[in-house]
Parts: sequence; C-alpha cells; structure tokens
Amino acid sequence: MPASGVPDASSGFEEAILGAGLDPAVEALIDKAGRAGIGDEGALGLLLQARALAPAHPAPLIAHYRFHFYANRLADARRVALEAIALAAGPLGLPADWRQVAPATSWGPERIAQLRAHAVAPRFYLFALKGYAYLSLRLGEAEEGRAVLDLLEALDPADSLGHKVLGAVLARGGRDVDYDDDVVVEAAP
Repeated sequence: MPASGVPDASSGFEEAILGAGLDPAVEALIDKAGRAGIGDEGALGLLLQARALAPAHPAPLIAHYRFHFYANRLADARRVALEAIALAAGPLGLPADWRQVAPATSWGPERIAQLRAHAVAPRFYLFALKGYAYLSLRLGEAEEGRAVLDLLEALDPADSLGHKVLGAVLARGGRDVDYDDDVVVEAAP
C-alpha cells in the first residue's frame, strides 16, 4: 500500500476488496459487529472504529454499508455507498464524483473496455453505483437514480451486474415489492 494509505489498483486495491491486507484488529471489530443483531448500535460503534483504523480499506466500508442496508437505514446506506464510489474511483482513475464520469465523451473504446472488464475493482465500482442507484430510487430520488442508471448503462451495457432490473424499481416509483407494504388500490367509482 502506498505511503498515503490509499491502495491503488497496482498495489493491491483489488486484493483489498477481497479482504487482503486488513489489520487483524480491524477484522476482529468487523467480525464482532457482524455477530451483533441487525441495527445494534454497539455494532455500529465497532464498525465506525474499524473504519477509523482502516479508512482506505474497502472491507470496513462494505461492512458499514451492509449494517445500514440490512437495518433498513436506507439514507445512511446511501451515504456510505457514495463513499464506496469515491473510494473505488481513485484506483480506476475516475473522478470521485460519479456525476463527472462521462465515458462517451471523455474516453476512447480501449478505456471503456477496461472498465467493462470483469476485474474486481471495476466490479466493485459498478456494484457501488448500483447500490447507490437502488437506494436513491427507494428514497424517492428518481432523477438521481435515473442518472446513475444511465451511467451504469454506459459502463456496463451488457448488464453483467444486473442493473437493468432497477428500471422496474424506477417504474414502481421506488417501491420495492419485497420490502414495502402492499399498496391498497381503490376501485374507481
């Protein structure tokens, strides 16, 4: 890992995504948090401590995201998804702000092909975008969700990560049939 503490693709960012290079103390904090109940505030404290000890490692970030997601704290999960996008962007040579990524106008076919490859770092980036899009849609931010889906379509037109299914969430106005209560539809008079 470079002196900055931020792993890059050449020095192990992809391996870090898979858990390599994680300090055993940080790993223990994540493990302990994972054994706590969903939404347990003590677990959140452990995850925040893990992130403070390894701010540039993706593993504590992923655990933090999952904590909020599975506790149905969607706004918090969305905020962490943005942090994951920014973390993954650096090693890929992308802007930290996904809104500044313009593959069709800024990059040639070779660069776009690299981002579409099934390497770990690009997949992590695309999954973070997909999570952010889903959460944006669920939180009623349809315009934001649509913009992220447009970027995903440009980066992954083959839908290798299944982002196109989010179009159905967009069509349902952000409702998720697996998690939201059924909507009672009244018959027309």
